[in-house]
Amino acid sequence: MRQSRVIVAPNAFKGSLSAAEAAAAVARGWRAVFPEWVIHELPLADGGDGTTACIVQATGGRIYHKTVTGPLGGPVDAFWGLTGDGATVVVEVAAASGLALVPPEQRDPLQATSFGTGELIREAIASGCRTVFVGLGGSACSDAGAGILQALGARLLDKHGREIGRGAASLHDLDSIDVDDARALLSKINLVAGCDVDNPLFGPEGAAYVYAPQKGAKPEQLPFLDQALRHFAAVVKRDLNYDVSLLPGGGAAGGIGAGLAILGGRLVPGVETIMELTGLPALLDEGGVKLVITGEGEINRQSLRGKVPVGVARLAQAHQVPVLVLAGSVKLDPEEARSAGISAMLSITDGPLTLAEAMAQTAALLEKTAAQAARLLKIGLAGI
Repeated sequence: MRQSRVIVAPNAFKGSLSAAEAAAAVARGWRAVFPEWVIHELPLADGGDGTTACIVQATGGRIYHKTVTGPLGGPVDAFWGLTGDGATVVVEVAAASGLALVPPEQRDPLQATSFGTGELIREAIASGCRTVFVGLGGSACSDAGAGILQALGARLLDKHGREIGRGAASLHDLDSIDVDDARALLSKINLVAGCDVDNPLFGPEGAAYVYAPQKGAKPEQLPFLDQALRHFAAVVKRDLNYDVSLLPGGGAAGGIGAGLAILGGRLVPGVETIMELTGLPALLDEGGVKLVITGEGEINRQSLRGKVPVGVARLAQAHQVPVLVLAGSVKLDPEEARSAGISAMLSITDGPLTLAEAMAQTAALLEKTAAQAARLLKIGLAGI
């Protein structure tokens, strides 16, 4: 008789556990109740922090380190990955231009740059790869990828013919843009940008108003920032005959989605590409999977726009496999969850806890909740 199988495929629990640590905790809880089950631990990401690690781990690849320009202009130790077959380079924006690299009191998306991510891409393409996958998420900047463009050889000039400065504030100075050299550099590369959201570049749902406050922008700065992104889009449309204004995902990572699209990058839901690279569809295709368990720190309406739990649920639903979501906080309507393929959601907190207490206990809470879910399933299997 074929053994029952469960796939454990969570995102990281930000500030608490990596995706691999979360998967291990869930697996421990499940194994305590069903020691005979085959448990597949498959840590995932949506394009943000942890993207490189999960893909490299799943494919037997390698991580390379490089000192690049950080979000505030100083040097940072960043990294990029190469899949085991050598065909795909993985660059995550968070590694070189991430919010976690900037102390809270210094965060300012008007000044932060994506230049270091461009430096990573430039080095990585020398590996001989065919595809560069850029994970968008966790960025400190809102510069529409202008820094990346500059690092790859594009010319972003002011009215005096000089290179504009770095950071979103300098986009107001943009008078002309020429990306021929950057496109030539990438001419033999399949450039793919993995978005963790589908927001446009500007407007009420754009990079400034929705995400810049999380990066340190003050309310009074948002109109100025949104106008900078609008101006960037207008110059791009005039000089390159390319309209990024309504591009789904153009606002991802502070507009880096739009910047990469200008270079011919294909914007895709990050979690879908990462699931493919890590082998989740193939595991489901093998059959015999009774349940998929996924999760992240909080599941809410934003999760419907490209986050790991919903991406996993939709894939599993196509294979008619139920999905359980474990989260620190559950703020998604059950009906919306079911429509997205989620069978059930459980909060891992079981009593009054401060956020700090919950984050310190995440591994234990995940393990405990997974075991409880397994016991409930065991009751159901017993026919009670």
